[in-house]
Amino acid sequence: MTELEKNNQTVVTNTHKEPSMLDALIPLFALVVMLTTAVLYFADNSSYGPNQIALLLAMGIAIVIGIKNGYTWQSIEKSIVGGISISLGAILILLAVGSLIGTWLLSGTVPTMVYYGLQIIDPSWFYAAACVVCGIVAMSIGSSWTTAATVGVAFIGIANGFEMSTAVTAGAVISGAYFGDKLSPLSETTNLAPAVAGSELFEHIRYMLWTTIPSISIALVLFLIIGFDHSSNVTGDTASIDALLTTLDATYNISILNLIPLFILLYLAFKKVPAFPAVAIGALIGAVWALIFQQELILNMAAEGVSGVKAYIMVVWTAFFDGVVVNTGNKQIDELLSRGGMSSMLNTIWLVMCALSFGAVLEHLGMLNKFVKAILSTAKSTGSLIASTVATCIGTNLITADQYMAIVMPGRMFKAEFKRRGFHPTLLSRTLEDSGTITSPLIPWNTCGAFMFAALALTSYDYIFYCFFNLINPVLAIIYGYTGFKIKMLATTSDEALKS
Repeated sequence: MTELEKNNQTVVTNTHKEPSMLDALIPLFALVVMLTTAVLYFADNSSYGPNQIALLLAMGIAIVIGIKNGYTWQSIEKSIVGGISISLGAILILLAVGSLIGTWLLSGTVPTMVYYGLQIIDPSWFYAAACVVCGIVAMSIGSSWTTAATVGVAFIGIANGFEMSTAVTAGAVISGAYFGDKLSPLSETTNLAPAVAGSELFEHIRYMLWTTIPSISIALVLFLIIGFDHSSNVTGDTASIDALLTTLDATYNISILNLIPLFILLYLAFKKVPAFPAVAIGALIGAVWALIFQQELILNMAAEGVSGVKAYIMVVWTAFFDGVVVNTGNKQIDELLSRGGMSSMLNTIWLVMCALSFGAVLEHLGMLNKFVKAILSTAKSTGSLIASTVATCIGTNLITADQYMAIVMPGRMFKAEFKRRGFHPTLLSRTLEDSGTITSPLIPWNTCGAFMFAALALTSYDYIFYCFFNLINPVLAIIYGYTGFKIKMLATTSDEALKS
């Protein structure tokens, strides 16, 4: 064999074949079938193991197809490691949030928010109030996660006090949190979308108002309607609320001072302190507040035979890694306030790692790119292009399980096409946010969906149907595309752009 033939053989050995559409569809179809089966067989427990196994098995099917197409295991393994590495920042935040919830429950910060909330919020406008308050907080600090894990947890507690729907409350919290996050110049996704699309930040935010304000307005109307309907069942029953207030007052040292950890965390976020150190600092301050203001509660929680300094250290230490267990005699209060700790986030981390591994494999094997090429071939009109971008962002959220990937990947894929057709970059950046950012918490195995489910201590996925803002916004973006309303063009005409 000549040297040239050896070189040619090496080239053939190291090349891989582009996947067919069937290749790309097989692992997705298998995943859908397995996830559906998991929900049918395990119901609300499907995210506590069955979904993770489904993701790993679907990933295995994709790997077999990839190896058949000439990819090496070494390259696939490297892509999996890379996919997991993307989630490490989110994993650190998840662990810190688990500790924060634990120490804030122990310090009385969350119970105090619940206590005052039960006194000042009326059931008839409770859902709308939850949406508005979370929106204001998220806009101020630029973080939907921090908002849900702090103010959102308090609203879930207030909903339990009023005996109102926690699913609707979670929908209101998430709607408000993502509305505020989306319009906040402090938000990572709000900065990421224009960076990928090539638009300017504040121009991007102003342009988003055209789809965002109508969407949140419709959502608030729906929350008000549901609130008025639900309030007819709770306004006349104040005995249960009085019992909750009495139990909280007897268990905790309720004081306005307990809210200082919340204000410190909001200040840190407003000063653009990164999420992980900000939340970690918030958790540490919660521990200090517990030692100062909840000494009696800590001693009551200590194990039998443990007292003094050892009791304080052990209970607070446990709050960081395993949360708190409250025994008040009131089942409703005990279920609400007995949770938190890093351990409470481990299942969520497991789900996130499995989902991101699956997405990384599909991207590495060229299966995601296969879908995009097929989509672009059918997107002839403005409406169909925007609808295709929205669908791609949602699909990326489903497959890669990460909202950042759902902004970056479609942004890269569609940027040239939007420019070729003469559209202003803000149209692409707005569409990325209207779909990539907004739909992430609607997907249970997405990092955002898994976080919201864990942080708000939800027991079913019914909340998805009440995230009105997140459901309406992508639809409105598509309607604008087909009607031509507020579709911004470049200074050059479309014909001139097409020739360039």
